[in-house]
Amino acid sequence: MKIYYYDVKYRVRDWRKIKSLIIKVISENKYKPGDLNYIVTNDKEIQELNKKYLKHDYPTDVLSFRYSKGQIIDGEIFISIETVKRNSKIYKTTVKNELLRVIIHGTLHLCGFKDRKKAEKEIIRKAEDYWLKYIKY
Repeated sequence: MKIYYYDVKYRVRDWRKIKSLIIKVISENKYKPGDLNYIVTNDKEIQELNKKYLKHDYPTDVLSFRYSKGQIIDGEIFISIETVKRNSKIYKTTVKNELLRVIIHGTLHLCGFKDRKKAEKEIIRKAEDYWLKYIKY
């Protein structure tokens, strides 16, 4: 499990703590972490990915791509730090907390959680809130 940065100055702090939390999230959902990459990037890059793979021509905070089947999770999670910063102001939270939320959110997607329907959004939000309590960040 690694973190990468593409065309941004921002750096994630306490990656070891976050990594431990990601492992817990995955394990509690009956999966095993495999080859996982978290890529922190900007709005331009994430918008390109969103347009190419999901046909949405706008930036988003997080995109998850799972490359495996079965119990081992291999995948990539792309995070736009620019959108995370904007959302932290909208939701009146810190950038660190909002970043952690989207890391958890993307990881939950890899575990099969969805958020297209209202009921699914409520379920994933409750799961995010549950896991946010596990780390002092």
